[in-house]
Amino acid sequence: MNTLAKIESALPLPITVDDILAARTRIAGSIVKTPTLISQTLSNMLGCNVYLKFENLQFTAAYKERGALNRLIQLDDAAKAKGVIAASAGNHAQGLAYHGKRLGVPVTIVMPTTTPTVKITQTQGHGATVVQYGEKFDDAYAHARLMEEEQGLTFVHPFDEPDIMAGQGTVALEMLEDAPEIDTLIIPIGGGGLFSGMGTAARAMKPDIQLYGVQAELYPSMYDFIKGADLACDGDTLAEGIAVKQPGELTRRFVERLADDVLLVSERRLEEALSLLLQIEKTVVEGAGAAGLAALLTYREKFAGRNVGLVLTGGNIDTRLLANVLLRDLARSGRLARLRIILQDRPGALFHVARIFDQEAVNILELAHQRIFTNLPAKGLTLDVECETRDRGHLQRLIAALGEAGYEVAPIEVA
Repeated sequence: MNTLAKIESALPLPITVDDILAARTRIAGSIVKTPTLISQTLSNMLGCNVYLKFENLQFTAAYKERGALNRLIQLDDAAKAKGVIAASAGNHAQGLAYHGKRLGVPVTIVMPTTTPTVKITQTQGHGATVVQYGEKFDDAYAHARLMEEEQGLTFVHPFDEPDIMAGQGTVALEMLEDAPEIDTLIIPIGGGGLFSGMGTAARAMKPDIQLYGVQAELYPSMYDFIKGADLACDGDTLAEGIAVKQPGELTRRFVERLADDVLLVSERRLEEALSLLLQIEKTVVEGAGAAGLAALLTYREKFAGRNVGLVLTGGNIDTRLLANVLLRDLARSGRLARLRIILQDRPGALFHVARIFDQEAVNILELAHQRIFTNLPAKGLTLDVECETRDRGHLQRLIAALGEAGYEVAPIEVA
């Protein structure tokens, strides 16, 4: 442990369970008390009892409303009249904007110029003023702090403030009251505000509960801090809601003291988890909201036989991105495939191939011939066939039938 960590470990934590209980009283009636339900299908699949907390059912489809409202309610009248400011391109912005409008508090959100239009429109739709500045979040954050000073606004941090953490901690109060048998929580970590609040509440209610944080492999900032590692922290992750390069100065103290471990999950596992939640639970989550289930898929043996609580932290995902994830999952499961078949360029060649697809009851979705950009002889061509099968076994039977008919065929795999 380095000198800074030793000093921090001796300091009292900024919030206690009493702060979280007080936050629950403040926000009651203005926040959805979302259900905590056991998933029988996921439980059978993963060898543990899986309990899901549906925070994607909040009005703005994310748990961030809790902390934002707890912070806004406690502003004095002068601060409420002046207004608040934050740097965010995601759920914090919408939660702050929505409850700011409800309470009559002017809200300004600084977003990078690269923010998708849909997020800008949603935030403006909740009544906030959106200022676009810089290409990166760090640029937007610096500009927000400058506007805070120039205009006398109150800055509301997305995770590194006690009132924010206390509000987020109400998630754990509800989970453990609704499902007291939960003995393990897996909590997504970006900046660490949710883990800080939930960890504090959970340890007060059940001192022996196991607490795990989970981060995307591309953004292991808290993992690096806890483990003393130096992994790269960059990339285009599906879980952009937890893509934070620097852990909070306050939140890292909570994670260091309360976490049994911090786990990393791959992009492929995040995609798989997101698809499973839609297919099995019929619920839409964003990448960060699937991180807990991704950890269960990755570390099954660690959680075997336990009663595991997962938070579906949010459901704000771009519909085109969601469609891509679902189609990629179909491809990995063998239900959607693209086959590359080598043919001779002569009349009837396509007919004979199509007849095999018909015999195997495989639906052809799309065809593409390639005669020019290939290293085959001039009388040869490649045929790419996108097709739909029942499962991987069905696909393998099709490939075998094509091979028996004398065709050279290879599947084009999804990473």
